[in-house]
Amino acid sequence: MISKLLIANRGEIASRVQRTAHRLGIATVAVFSDADAGAPFVRDADEAVRLPGTAPSDTYLRGDLVIAAARATGADAVHPGYGFLSENAAFARDCAAAGLAFVGPSPEAIASMGSKVEAKALMAAAGVPVLPGVTVDDGTDLAEAGRTVGFPLLVKAAYGGGGRGMRVVAAPGELAGAVDSARREAASAFGDGLVFLERYLVDPRHVEVQILGDAHGEVVHLFERECSIQRRHQKIVEECPSPAVSDALRAELGKAAVAAGEAIGYSGAGTVEFVLAGGEFFFLEVNTRLQVEHPVTELVTGLDLVEQQIRIAEGAPLGPEVRDATITGHAIEARLYAEQVSAIAEAGAGAGDADTDADADDPQRERSPNPAALTRSEERSPVPRASAPGEHGGTDVAYLPVTGTLHRFAVPDGVRVDSGVEDGSVVSPHYDPMLAKVIAHAPTRAEAARVLARSLAGAALHGVTTNRDLLVGILRSPGFLAGDTDTGFLVRHDPVALGAGTLADHGRRHAAAAALAAQAAHRAGARVLAGMPSGWRNVGGAFQQAGYLLDDRELTVAYRFRRGGLDLRVGGEPLAASPVSVTPDRVVLEIDGVRRSYAVHRADGVPYVDGADGAVALVEVPRFADPNEVTHAGSLLAPMPGSVVRVHAAEGDPVRAGQALVVLEAMKMEHTVAAPGDGVLGELRVAAGDQVETGQVLAVVEAES
Repeated sequence: MISKLLIANRGEIASRVQRTAHRLGIATVAVFSDADAGAPFVRDADEAVRLPGTAPSDTYLRGDLVIAAARATGADAVHPGYGFLSENAAFARDCAAAGLAFVGPSPEAIASMGSKVEAKALMAAAGVPVLPGVTVDDGTDLAEAGRTVGFPLLVKAAYGGGGRGMRVVAAPGELAGAVDSARREAASAFGDGLVFLERYLVDPRHVEVQILGDAHGEVVHLFERECSIQRRHQKIVEECPSPAVSDALRAELGKAAVAAGEAIGYSGAGTVEFVLAGGEFFFLEVNTRLQVEHPVTELVTGLDLVEQQIRIAEGAPLGPEVRDATITGHAIEARLYAEQVSAIAEAGAGAGDADTDADADDPQRERSPNPAALTRSEERSPVPRASAPGEHGGTDVAYLPVTGTLHRFAVPDGVRVDSGVEDGSVVSPHYDPMLAKVIAHAPTRAEAARVLARSLAGAALHGVTTNRDLLVGILRSPGFLAGDTDTGFLVRHDPVALGAGTLADHGRRHAAAAALAAQAAHRAGARVLAGMPSGWRNVGGAFQQAGYLLDDRELTVAYRFRRGGLDLRVGGEPLAASPVSVTPDRVVLEIDGVRRSYAVHRADGVPYVDGADGAVALVEVPRFADPNEVTHAGSLLAPMPGSVVRVHAAEGDPVRAGQALVVLEAMKMEHTVAAPGDGVLGELRVAAGDQVETGQVLAVVEAES
């Protein structure tokens, strides 16, 4: 029996494992980096051990420090969560050597899935359907290999993931160049340049099957999850069951997943991933750990998968609740990220979502050529997909991670929220920017989507920009509700348009509510005549004014209280609104016979206004500008905090529109800042290795005379 469990992870999954462990009467130990010292998972653990530093390579990827922490606290077991060391066979062996139970599969099972080439061969031998493929070595006849696999095909890194070392090849003439490029990228990113060719399915569905195996040789499946809606090879919406899987297909998928688990002697919780197209499915990989999206399986089966992991690690056989599990209702999960989703006018301009540059400057990458030592990302999908709109030309879409203080985090009741943040949490640039997983369970898929969309829309998320509007747009889109969800969903549906939301009246009502709430706050703090509206005159008076920015639009709110009521103008246009009640934190307005309530929360000088017709964060426009804060024309500003990894020009150099000037790295991503137009680099204010903050001037491009 496990008495004290060390959780070798952070954030949401650390909190998730703690909850189950405490319910089972098991003490917990947290390990934490300096950046996570104040995180909820550290506070809620029975004991916690500091891992000095912030970089994953210095902290959560240091298996020796984790094992030392277990010894120091008397822990008898380690739960790796997902990501970091969870699929590191060497770490699992080291835990066993230290007398610690590893809550996961055996090192041998983990190692068997380290190479995609070897994994495919093993699965094919077990009768699991695999895509046609050929391994490439120095003696491979590429022309013959291409004919064998067929076009279009995919070049894939044997030890890679997340899109690195991956190339789609449409015609034979492109193959040699794609192989050379993928080899270089794979060698840089993963320490091994081995690649293979595989049949490419255009926009398949990504369907995975949850399996559980015990130490006595029994493996069962717990049905499938659909994880097709992805961006940057990252899943953002998952559901169980899949809308595309019939009972007969479910039985076939489950049988294949069990065969895969039995072939590698699997114990614990794992996931067998498939692509599904035209009613046929093919093996992708086995994730030898708990998946991020495991809650949807828990909600439809009633099982606690972390509890099952712990019981299996204690040697217990699978119980009847596992063998006899059934699907009840439908569950949908949405991943809430601190990120800004925006359009970039020209894809070739060098700005935007990076994480596609696989050179050696990325400190997050695992470079060991030893398959048993590879650490695969918990967030990356192995399913190839088509490009996002304009990803190789035209309008591109950027998903920029955002940092800052989360002043308020509140999701309405009625859904499950797995999160590692709370009011006051700091989103740092050091780790993945996921804030929470929000999951709805209902009798039907349509109802689950409706409940989840309403909960997300009604959440108070103040302090950082999130992808909430994109998630709500997906859940309410006709394509999603029709079950038309494959890996090309965000190619066919513009993410920026989906995330535009349904903000009525262009935020004019919200700006009015913010101004009136501020007026109420001023009067509440007044020492005399606190009950009198500010600016009131018994013979009439001038308008009181407040200025706000919303999405680069300036909204000036002018108001005055007269005997006949409120005289209100927003953006120079009258707004016929009658205030029902006004307090510093809530404003109720009646407009055209309809009453709407707006919650107003002010933090760091920013009014956050949440209403039934949308949520906005307004930037207050000062009445008098500070001349020291005026930005010189042509200034290039840091879009996020991070470190400068490369500088591509020097002061005095001529530059052209779209030319890459500075490359920043933060949250596992690289972002290229490019010249906005032709000119001369008049000032360069940063160098490689510098740390920068959001809005900091990096360089100034002066227009050509």
